[in-house]
Amino acid sequence: MIKDTANKSNINNDIIKEIRALIYSMGGSFFGFSNIGDYLPQQLRDYPYAVTFGIRLSDAIIDEIDQKPTFTYFNHYRSVNALIDQISLRVVLLLNGEGYNAYSIAASQSIPTSPVPYSGVIPHKTGAVHSGQGWIGKNGLFIHKEYGPRVRLGTVLTDLELPCDNKPMTSQCSGCNKCVTACPAMALMGNEWSMGVEREHIVDARACSEYMNQNFKNIGRGSVCGICIKVCPYSKRNKSVNL
Repeated sequence: MIKDTANKSNINNDIIKEIRALIYSMGGSFFGFSNIGDYLPQQLRDYPYAVTFGIRLSDAIIDEIDQKPTFTYFNHYRSVNALIDQISLRVVLLLNGEGYNAYSIAASQSIPTSPVPYSGVIPHKTGAVHSGQGWIGKNGLFIHKEYGPRVRLGTVLTDLELPCDNKPMTSQCSGCNKCVTACPAMALMGNEWSMGVEREHIVDARACSEYMNQNFKNIGRGSVCGICIKVCPYSKRNKSVNL
């Protein structure tokens, strides 16, 4: 039995190394593991482990955003989402090939029939936070500990037992309200995030979505904004900023 357990551990470690190599070789900037079974809808509880990865967005493109998104940002957003979906597919195929079940979450998701309006199957932020890679900002976005909010996330759920500590970081936003002040939809509440708080405590998703749809329809069909991403001072290139 001890030998079988050791062999299983070695096999799992080999698969994990393959996952890591695959994500980075396809352009991923970071990744981590978590167990989020308690947060999944019933139909996905058989795949409690999450592989969360992210791609860093271009500073040059984000920095162009001023009072509205740019066409370049929309194209970048869409291209990064497509790459994330490709990476997710490859991770799923890798896990399936090793005999494990896997389920990918679309990079950009909003399901009209979802019980929670303006949401998808499960937020990518759930896995990202529980893997210890960052926190949720006052803008309602995932804030990576190095890259700030200038990232897009991908998630693959699986029944492969992954090593995870599930130690979320605490919010580092403190007294900073730059995103709250800059939001043209006035959709941000100015409240600091902590584990267990409802989304509505942080952001009015309806106000955000409706403002984009009404004001940025000519840019990406009203699906992007990016202002709160641009103004956030927390990023790798400026870690010493005064928040």
